[in-house]
Amino acid sequence: MNVWRILPQELADTPSAPASAPEGRFHHSGQIAAYASLTAEGAEVAIKRYLDVPIARVLAAMHLDAERIADERGNTAASVVWQDIRAGGARSPTWRISDAARKAGAQAMLYSLRSRPDLSHVVVFDPDCLTYVGPTSVFRNRLEG
Repeated sequence: MNVWRILPQELADTPSAPASAPEGRFHHSGQIAAYASLTAEGAEVAIKRYLDVPIARVLAAMHLDAERIADERGNTAASVVWQDIRAGGARSPTWRISDAARKAGAQAMLYSLRSRPDLSHVVVFDPDCLTYVGPTSVFRNRLEG
């Protein structure tokens, strides 16, 4: 399946690299996670929260080749604003979902966008399943306005 990632320009040469943040929506405690979207539009919607950081970004076309993909689309618990929960000092409830998928042997997990449930994202737990196919293009935010 084809997927898209929006990455900082400095990561354009390593588009398959997992997230560098120590924790995210579906990773914590040293876990590996690479976040992508099933459409370029979904990737653009996802990055909207982070556009206040003025850095150059690229859109990279990728291919996900995974045999075991957990499907959490439609699970509203997977779409909570986890950052607000963590800011309050609590453990993100989204981690229970991804921990269960990892324990079941999933290489990746699909989930719906909170603001656009008709679009889907994927978190990849096994980076060997994600390869760059190109092209990489300069990201220009079309959703502003």
